[in-house]
Amino acid sequence: MCGISAYIGFREAYPIVINGLKRLEYRGYDSAGIMIYDGKKMQLSKTKGKVSDLELITDEDEQRKIGTIGMGHTRWATHGVPNDVNSHPHFSESGELVIVHNGIIENYDTIKKELIKRGYTFKSDTDTEVLINLIEEVKKVEGCKLGKAVQLALNSVVGAYAISVFDKSKPNEIIVARLGSPIAIGIGKDSKEFFVASDASPFVEYTKDAIYLEDEEMAIIKIGKKVKVHKINDDSLVEPTVQKLKMSLDQIEKGGYDHFMIKEIHEQPKAITDTFRGRMLVDQSIIKMSSIEENIEKFLSADKIIIVACGTSWHAGLVAEYLIEDMARIPVEVEYASEFRYRNPIITNKDIVIAISQSGETADTLAAIKLAKSKGAFVYGVCNVVGSSIARETHSGAYTHAGPEIGVASTKAFTTQITVLTLIALKLGKANKSLSSHEFKNYLQKMQKIPRQVEKLLEVDDQVKEIASVYKDSKNCLYLGRGFNFPVALEGALKLKEISYIHAEGYPAAEMKHGPIALIDENMPIFVIATNKGHYEKVVSNIQEIKSRSGKIIAIVTEGDTQVKEIADHVIEIPETEEALTPLLTTIPFQLLSYHIAVMLEKNVDQPRNLAKSVTVE
Repeated sequence: MCGISAYIGFREAYPIVINGLKRLEYRGYDSAGIMIYDGKKMQLSKTKGKVSDLELITDEDEQRKIGTIGMGHTRWATHGVPNDVNSHPHFSESGELVIVHNGIIENYDTIKKELIKRGYTFKSDTDTEVLINLIEEVKKVEGCKLGKAVQLALNSVVGAYAISVFDKSKPNEIIVARLGSPIAIGIGKDSKEFFVASDASPFVEYTKDAIYLEDEEMAIIKIGKKVKVHKINDDSLVEPTVQKLKMSLDQIEKGGYDHFMIKEIHEQPKAITDTFRGRMLVDQSIIKMSSIEENIEKFLSADKIIIVACGTSWHAGLVAEYLIEDMARIPVEVEYASEFRYRNPIITNKDIVIAISQSGETADTLAAIKLAKSKGAFVYGVCNVVGSSIARETHSGAYTHAGPEIGVASTKAFTTQITVLTLIALKLGKANKSLSSHEFKNYLQKMQKIPRQVEKLLEVDDQVKEIASVYKDSKNCLYLGRGFNFPVALEGALKLKEISYIHAEGYPAAEMKHGPIALIDENMPIFVIATNKGHYEKVVSNIQEIKSRSGKIIAIVTEGDTQVKEIADHVIEIPETEEALTPLLTTIPFQLLSYHIAVMLEKNVDQPRNLAKSVTVE
């Protein structure tokens, strides 16, 4: 949650920091603020609302924009309601120190009471203002430099943080630290300038060299000097790893689309191809995944596989449960990471835990990983962001190659996660001989066709838009699917809820009779996945039950279907493929439908209320 953008160097800081905040606004958009230091004074501007609202304020006074040091923040509120005062950055009481902070300081109230006893006053309701005053108090009492004061203060707090701190008495230096919330440092040529951000997107056009701090690390950034990294808990020096960024500027721009979400929906054919490229060698009938090959015996001898994830990634995990059990005959359990970490799960060193996260920074999933590791389980990660926390914390894993996903409602991350998980299931099935060579080869051939089939499906956009116009004013919707497509029904309902704020629920189609059927009337749209494989006749029976109660049926069917077409009010056709691969296709119309309904309702598609892209706090 929240986004940090900071700069220190020789350029004007304002345009760099403000553009960085725009790129990070998917992380939070309740309020925004910026501090620019002009060599004498720290100019502060902040406001409730979006970065565009912040720009209106700074445009009123050009002096606020002058200076080569700046720190900005776009907020997803945790402590304190979204308003001007609670917006970051926050000054210390003396006005000498300033901070931007992502995360939560859990023991802030105890610290705040102690600081009040020592004469401090507070303007905001935030834990962040408490932290910067604690740093100031430590600096004053200990008579130490800023870096040491930050280190000592952080050893007194409980919680999660990514922070950037500036002291105007040290105008060539910024202190950065991290625990449980990501932070990246961009390194300019000859260390003449530095960039600090929650991810690399704010500085990708300025440098390809970046350091990603690990948990409990602090960096001292000085102009003209090599970045010095310390462990927070023992002050030992760490040799930082400088990574080369692979993302490009065009990947994080809209590219002529109205919204990031629709751009990312249309990027799925390429993203799926990129995800299996180099891994799925159809001509040789092999899947090459070194992360599986090196650990194949662990997988094949596992008592069970436990998948942990949140949100859309959890839905991808449910698809994987069907895939792995069907193809590889290995028992699978799928857990919400937020629940898994707080109960007493039965895990042994004979289990494998697969953790799925688009960002690789999801707090609950990271905590679940640490719990699993403490029990001796082998932990395998599936994530999209190279160098992310989950990529570093897991024993092994695979990246999806979706590219940056900016829209809060996940689309291409979901399909690329399913792609990786399908490859894993197929490879395990081939290895333990639960799939024959013929079946394996057939799956590879059908998988190879999926990107082109997704392209073809995207051509139904106008048809989906017409359906959206019919049902955009609905108050409630049901999504039904069976087998491999039950998780897709859940994901379709989630997409509609996330961006249109229409209440929707996903169910296994057979469960409709166990309660939800009571909701059906002439005003209730029911979206049904009725592909011609698997339990087709059963789903047709479910559709007839809905029709007899005057429900409105929107069905996703296989090309050439005639039976459902005679019953449903609307049908959307998908290309023919194997049942296990249909989730990669059936999800596309639901993504388009949610998008068009939200646009017609004039909702903020890319930045839905109360949501942020990656949940890095509990």
